[in-house]
Amino acid sequence: MSIETTTKSAANGSSSASPRQAAISAAVGYSASSPPIEFLEKTSESVFGENVFSKSVMKKRLPKGIYKSLMQTIDAGEKLDSTVADVVASAMKDWAVEKGATHYTHVFYPLTGGTAEKHDSFMSPTGDGGTLAEFSGKELCQGEPDGSSFPTGGIRQTHEARGYTIWDVTSPAYILENANGTTLCIPTAFVSWTGEALDKKTPVLRSMKALDAQAHRITKLFAIPKGGAGDSKAFVASTAGPEQEYFLVDENFYYARPDLLTAGRTLFGAAAPKGQEFDDHYFGAIPDRVLSFMFDVERELCRLGVPIKTRHNEVAPGQYELAPMFETANVATDHQQLVMLVLKKVAKKYGMECLTHEKPFAGLNGSGKHVNWSLGSSAHGNLLDPGDTPHENAQFLVFCAAVIRAVYKHQGLLRAVVASAGNDHRLGANEAPPAIISIFLGDQLADVFDQIKGGGANSSIPKGELTVGVDTLPPLAKDAGDRNRTSPFAFTGNRFEFRAVGSNFSIAGPLVAMNTIVAESLDYCATKLEDATGGDDSKLHGAVQGLLTEIINECGTIIFNGDGYSDEWHVEAEKRGLLNNKTTADALPALQAAPVKEMFSKYNVLSERELESRFETYVEQYCMTVRVEANLTKKMARTMIFPAAIRYQRELAATCTDLKALGYDFDTNTLDKVTGLVKDLQDSTAALAEASADGCEDIRKCCDVVLPAMLKVREAADALEAIVADDIWPLPTYQEMLFIK
Repeated sequence: MSIETTTKSAANGSSSASPRQAAISAAVGYSASSPPIEFLEKTSESVFGENVFSKSVMKKRLPKGIYKSLMQTIDAGEKLDSTVADVVASAMKDWAVEKGATHYTHVFYPLTGGTAEKHDSFMSPTGDGGTLAEFSGKELCQGEPDGSSFPTGGIRQTHEARGYTIWDVTSPAYILENANGTTLCIPTAFVSWTGEALDKKTPVLRSMKALDAQAHRITKLFAIPKGGAGDSKAFVASTAGPEQEYFLVDENFYYARPDLLTAGRTLFGAAAPKGQEFDDHYFGAIPDRVLSFMFDVERELCRLGVPIKTRHNEVAPGQYELAPMFETANVATDHQQLVMLVLKKVAKKYGMECLTHEKPFAGLNGSGKHVNWSLGSSAHGNLLDPGDTPHENAQFLVFCAAVIRAVYKHQGLLRAVVASAGNDHRLGANEAPPAIISIFLGDQLADVFDQIKGGGANSSIPKGELTVGVDTLPPLAKDAGDRNRTSPFAFTGNRFEFRAVGSNFSIAGPLVAMNTIVAESLDYCATKLEDATGGDDSKLHGAVQGLLTEIINECGTIIFNGDGYSDEWHVEAEKRGLLNNKTTADALPALQAAPVKEMFSKYNVLSERELESRFETYVEQYCMTVRVEANLTKKMARTMIFPAAIRYQRELAATCTDLKALGYDFDTNTLDKVTGLVKDLQDSTAALAEASADGCEDIRKCCDVVLPAMLKVREAADALEAIVADDIWPLPTYQEMLFIK
């Protein structure tokens, strides 16, 4: 039941029901439906990927030679043979039409961070007045959306509109279903008429190519005897497994909150009497309505070939998480965008809204998108797997050292690619990693690198066995090191987890940064080892020892295994010379640093002009976000909170007048407090209006002046919420939004 219908029915029966009260009634009265029966009758295995033009589908439908050519491109990174496009297009069209598709779309990912698509029909008119389903290789390979109507950072002007979408053969096409039909979705890159990247996808593919080239130089050195896996041409791909945190709120509350509806976060809201302090929500029993939603989300994603593995309650009330298995970086990027779309779409079916903003509720844990990152290939396996004795695994140590060096050298860049107005509310807020970029290695690897620093590693802390003193419980294999939830870049067994990424982000930017800085670092390591050995394998051990010692001595200050939330770490990090860019305004200039420009250009990931376009786009997006929030804050303060406050003020004043007329003694403490807060609200709103009068165009002013002015308005409003009569307060409260499921 919507707010509108609830309010109308309430009005028919009682004139006293407010929109907020109607929203509460509708939320409490909602009945969750069960997962679709047809899904319950099938196993996940039987439906997984059923709507994906997967390798197995292509193998059945394509001629052997065409299929083999495509697999060389997908698995080995070889150049796509353009002659195969017509055959693939025909097979793809037939498959899609059999599944009910009438249209196709090139799906791409502009610099908005969202998903974009333009739908075209398969149908073409015939001479006899009928239609025929057609889809050519050219239509598969290339589309033409407007290149100037998306953020470009100056690369394209309004009068320079041409842009192209280009089929990404390495990311499978899929069918997206709607109640009224289905659409064939083709993942693509998006570039301008000049060939410059206007999207998130193109730099990911370029960075993967750069990483593959440099990783092969390292594995080739360790190919002993020659002809081993190190000599393999199998594509070394970065892989990612992004965890997604999100909040769910009843849609009736969502539509009664202009700030949630427009900004994705609450600009006002006093703390609920109970928050997350009992730690009782984390991994708690999942409410039936939410579990039904999760089943449905997983059904949709399963059919789209997205390998979701985990679901659970997160720390804050109303907060949840899902996590997938690892996939290659570009496919993981595409699938992550699908995850966010499906979460939001399915939530509506259950009368809820999914919030992916990094900090929708002040005072509660925000939401991140922990990007688990590694690299490897079918021939090499996971190149960040240390094995049981990492001190003996020289190839792993070189790759691990390369990551350490990369993070140390480019800590400013890593902070910049997770910078946004939303994430600024989360980073460093005693629940997320701090704005200081550091690496957690764990006890085992930290010990190995300490030994290397001292002259050579001779041992590794072994895994143990954990017993808990209960005979009926089996002994557990104990890892050689603990985990650290406060580290922004943590080693977690066979991968690094970049925990600073915001929940509303495309993971493309962080992946581009990680792939490129590690490629640059592997280039450095490979050159050092090649020069030191001169092709003589017998010199490799000594060369590796020298390289590892150099890196740990120069870059070891980036390693921190302690509490990243502590005040002491901020002091210690400053002593170490580590960056602490607390805001987006502090962080984004790293994109303009000469070493960053040179690196992206050298590895053909982003030209200087493309990188500058991203800087301009991100600055503009930050300022627009603050501008929208400032306008919302003023409007809500003036039209919702101020009227409620003066109505209560009038009630208090009338009560005082009545008591005085009756001769009763009374005090005016509450009236005095409300009157003072109303003045504070008026004054702070006026100050915000003055601070934002120029339209919030300057990033430093947005950060240093406008946002603090917004907080002053909120302070007065939240104080009023704690006093004003509950039946007068116009906005659904934290207590209602977070706990009514």
